[in-house]
Amino acid sequence: MDISTGRPVTLAPRGMVTSPHALASSAGVDILRAGGSAVDAAIATSAVLSVVYPHMTGLGGDAFWLIHDGRSGAVKFLNGGGKAAGSASLPALRERGISEIPLRGIIPATLTVPGAVASWTEAHRAFGCLPLAKVLENAIAYAQDGFPVTARLASFIELMRDELCRQPEAAALFMPGGAIPAAGARLANPDLARTLRAVADAGWAGFYGGPVADELTRVSREAGGFFGDSDLARQRAGWGTPLVGRYRGVEIYNTPPPTQGFSVLEMLNLLEPHGLHEKDLLGPDRVHLMVQAKQIAYHDRDRVLADPAFVDVPDQELISRAYADSRAGLIDPRRALRWDQIPSYGSLAGDTVYVAVVDGDGNAVSLIQSLYGAFGSCLVAGRTGILLQNRSAYFSLDPDHPNRLEPGKIPLHTLIASIAKRDGRLWSVLGCMGADGQPQIQLQLYSAMIDHGLDIQEAIELPRFLSGRFGLGEARDTLHMEGRFPEETVSELARRGHIINRWGAWNEMAGHAHGITRDPQSGILAGGSDPRSDGAAHGW
Repeated sequence: MDISTGRPVTLAPRGMVTSPHALASSAGVDILRAGGSAVDAAIATSAVLSVVYPHMTGLGGDAFWLIHDGRSGAVKFLNGGGKAAGSASLPALRERGISEIPLRGIIPATLTVPGAVASWTEAHRAFGCLPLAKVLENAIAYAQDGFPVTARLASFIELMRDELCRQPEAAALFMPGGAIPAAGARLANPDLARTLRAVADAGWAGFYGGPVADELTRVSREAGGFFGDSDLARQRAGWGTPLVGRYRGVEIYNTPPPTQGFSVLEMLNLLEPHGLHEKDLLGPDRVHLMVQAKQIAYHDRDRVLADPAFVDVPDQELISRAYADSRAGLIDPRRALRWDQIPSYGSLAGDTVYVAVVDGDGNAVSLIQSLYGAFGSCLVAGRTGILLQNRSAYFSLDPDHPNRLEPGKIPLHTLIASIAKRDGRLWSVLGCMGADGQPQIQLQLYSAMIDHGLDIQEAIELPRFLSGRFGLGEARDTLHMEGRFPEETVSELARRGHIINRWGAWNEMAGHAHGITRDPQSGILAGGSDPRSDGAAHGW
């Protein structure tokens, strides 16, 4: 079928950056033009997002990377997950009378240490070309001098007003003068500018040591939090090996545990025998099969996913063809699977940013970074300007669960990033915001491009669905669908037993997806950005 998109795909011959905010993408392209590497540009883009998109990301969060080396073709994984503090344990929470980790406040803010900056500095050490001072220049300027508030950011401040008002520092930062800033108003964060300068000057030590670390630990100590100086000093990003699968001849790389990347590859294995390329792109059969593959893969995820430094996660088994064959009988082409047949307990809620970069040497970065919930814990760490994340809310307090809270452990992460090759050559770099929904969104993007030949922008703008619940009042197997799906598709899915929630034509809860593809013959780059965000794909 013909797809009419709201914006054309962005084409460029030398380099490309795409992200959920136009100013951030522009900052990345500035770095490419100045002779920076894909990693330099990714850090510049991520840093600007940490300033101008504070409801989605920040220096107080975590990050995971896939980095493609243009010369060797190797793809490396960089783990920027924040580790639990040495004092963060099940007995410590029991002593406080806590049976469930709260979503906001000092407990989730300090159970884990921010990991993103450690990943920036490690990626820069390995692949950076320009000084960090140059790379962070735009982010520092926007933090110091201010940036224009988008309507989307203003709406998130309104949404989280009560939580932000619980702390004077957060209220003063996001509601200066006591009012929610209007779209187009200028908002600044000079404390964050000072923190970014410290990173620019001293790298890792500028964040995890010195005045910034002193202020982070002071806030934690005085508010009854968990992390301290020694926890910050131990935080490092670590290199690893990505997961690799194949779907219809395309080699797809994804982030390994503690992220949920294996679920994408498992779903593709389950679906390939069903010939999605022969199904109607917006028809009921394709959606129905994808939902069932999701239920199976998410059940596996919820049983076994945790920090591989603490438990054995059988990811290679889960992404094998043999395992998919053993689970294939669960798929019913005629009726929806009930959640109690294939249970899954996650929530789709969550906020994240994704950055894709390709430079003129064929180097590529697929970077995902997040505070988890909107504005993370909703706590600003004193005079640092840093919003602290609430990712530790993903820990289990069940002592028998592999994802149980333990000192030094990284929680289960919904953050995933992807790179794909065709015929051994870089083809795509893509990812998305969407918490638990990220594997489903990646699945829909890959299928649209591989099975139906859509370009990256068309794939991003395709009507999207997410299976799962956004709130406790919803059924676990609710199927949320954007309103641009044909009515006959929705009716048939309901007839098959799906519990459907109709969204409007476009819904931000369907996630922000971004990506870049590279033509193997011409080398021309095509960038896509999600109209559900404030994003843009910029090239040169």
